[in-house]
Amino acid sequence: MKTYPESAVVQLEFDKIKDLLVNYCQTEQAKTRAQQLRIHTRKDFIDVELRQSHEYRQLVVNGIYFPNDHTLNLGRQLKLLSIPGAVLNGEELMDIRKLAENLEKIFRWFDAERKTYYGSLARVIENSYYEKNIIAFIDEVLDESGQVKDNASEDLQQIRMSLYRKRNELRKVFDRIVSKLSKQGYLAEIEESFMGGRRVIAVFAEQKRTVKGILHGESDSRKTAFIEPEETIELNNLVHELENDERKEVYRILRQLTARLSAYADLLKQYHSILGEYDFIRAKAKLAADYNGEFPVVIDKAHVHLVNAYHPLLYIYNQRNKKPTIPLTITLDDSQRILVISGPNAGGKTVSMKTIGLLQMMVQSGLLVPVHPSSQFGIFKQLMIHIGDTQSLEFELSTYSSHLIHMKHFMEHANGKTLFFIDELGGGSDPNLGGAFAEVIMQELARKHSFGIVTTHYLNLKVMAGKTAGIINGAMAFDEKNLQPQYKLLIGKPGSSYTFAIAERIGLDKKLINRAKELVDDDQFRLDKLLNRTEQDLRDLEKKEGALHKLVKENEKLKKEMEQVLHKEKHRQQVELLKEQNRISEERIAYLKDMERKLKQMVLEWRKTEDKKKVIKEMEGLLFKRDEKKTASKMQKKLDNKFDEIGGDIQPGSQVKVKRNHQVGTVLELRGKKAVVKIGLLPMQFDTSDLVVVKEKAQEQ
Repeated sequence: MKTYPESAVVQLEFDKIKDLLVNYCQTEQAKTRAQQLRIHTRKDFIDVELRQSHEYRQLVVNGIYFPNDHTLNLGRQLKLLSIPGAVLNGEELMDIRKLAENLEKIFRWFDAERKTYYGSLARVIENSYYEKNIIAFIDEVLDESGQVKDNASEDLQQIRMSLYRKRNELRKVFDRIVSKLSKQGYLAEIEESFMGGRRVIAVFAEQKRTVKGILHGESDSRKTAFIEPEETIELNNLVHELENDERKEVYRILRQLTARLSAYADLLKQYHSILGEYDFIRAKAKLAADYNGEFPVVIDKAHVHLVNAYHPLLYIYNQRNKKPTIPLTITLDDSQRILVISGPNAGGKTVSMKTIGLLQMMVQSGLLVPVHPSSQFGIFKQLMIHIGDTQSLEFELSTYSSHLIHMKHFMEHANGKTLFFIDELGGGSDPNLGGAFAEVIMQELARKHSFGIVTTHYLNLKVMAGKTAGIINGAMAFDEKNLQPQYKLLIGKPGSSYTFAIAERIGLDKKLINRAKELVDDDQFRLDKLLNRTEQDLRDLEKKEGALHKLVKENEKLKKEMEQVLHKEKHRQQVELLKEQNRISEERIAYLKDMERKLKQMVLEWRKTEDKKKVIKEMEGLLFKRDEKKTASKMQKKLDNKFDEIGGDIQPGSQVKVKRNHQVGTVLELRGKKAVVKIGLLPMQFDTSDLVVVKEKAQEQ
């Protein structure tokens, strides 16, 4: 993205965002990327970087561990690795091992499922692979502390064994000499030390000629002399030679190991780059957490649709000071490309303008932004800004001259992919003449289909915005009663500067205010008053709309609760019905089992008895229930003893008797010639002609 002027990044405070991002970076590569943060103009680049930041933030929010712990800067070691003949020491090689080990963890972390869920993060390693030989080669030679192992080569193993034996022999001889001289009283308090890598004894200076050996030096006080005993000279020489041999062999082994790893120099550089990239993505995710950044929709055209957008730096500041931050909602599209914001000073016009510009730069840089996820960001190829006093003493330019030079650049270079911001358009000149030029500038920018925000106090620009296609009015809300800005952007209506209202509230003499009103053109005064009243009406309407919205929400909540209650009752009735059906089914099953048992018994009797007619009669009695009439008459008699038939019209709530099965129930509802009767727990439907109204008899005391 091209920016004009060069200070646009500073004016929109994008440099502060980059500084915050650098603080979260741990590797030098990530810090360099943050300092040189690019503002892309290609949708595919923007989508990938936003999605990577979003996916990493989801890991942080959900507490999922991602193994990018390696943060060492290995640029020097990797550069040496690619130089023939270079040798890395044990510590440097262990850093290389940590790098390879970290990449192994990352490759293992991305299993098939995670590659699906975190596809954008997986893209970082899609062109690389894990090479297990790197760790294997290092482990063959070095131990956990980075020291060359004894078995790294046969020569080294023999040298160290010889060195171990000679050191033990030297220690025994030396201990014997120290014991002997100590008894003779020749040794100083130090007793022994090392000089030039050789083991020496400390004797009193007056005894230095008594002890045979090589004098290596004296103490600063000249009271102690350091002598290598004659008996240990040969052993010290042998130990010294073996130590040199050991150093040479270790050097040879490390050089050989470095040469083997140099074959993977390019791959290790790629590993280093991958970890730096993940560190950069992690920094973006952590920065987004500070201002509650979200992943908005990005579309490949000039467009601005912000929903509940915050200025990130202001949000962070207010969060620390426990202050509320007022969000803004704005839409700029093909039908309304330029927004003219008016209103009183210190009302938030410039902050609103900077918020839109900063968020646009952040999104095109791949940074999450503090907006509602439904917000839509277009892609712009140019961003132009003109904020504040740009008077130039160096070029002898007045404020207005400098203003016109900037506007000239805007009009010459603006196009349909330009997003511009102009603070106080036409300011610094005569209101009438400056306002006329401001209208011409706005018309030219609108003709070139540019998108932008303009702040002004000029009435003619407010009027122009109301009648020019592609330009709309906006105002910053202001509480006239309490004389307090509300920092809320209202779209669709121009705002008043509240010049006279502010003067009255601060206690300026009314005579002076009235004199000022007399000097103002009547139409202009009436228009400003109309703007005041319109803004207050809009604010009252918003309050009423908010109250109505609250009531609608409460109504929806009550509706959901009622639906839940009805659902529970319906579920309870279904459960009761199933219980009743199950009970009836169980009774029928028991009846059929009993019938089966009796029939089997009769079959056995049929086979055994000679009186076949008797068995046949029993079967007939069992199968055809000849005593059904007796049972029905018993039920009828029982009901007659308990209920009286009174007849009459059948109504909901009436007790009725079913004529055909002699059951009594309560009428729940009437459906034409049908009635729903609850018998026990089971509601059933009958024809009203099959029912008769009954009344329970009074029981005797």
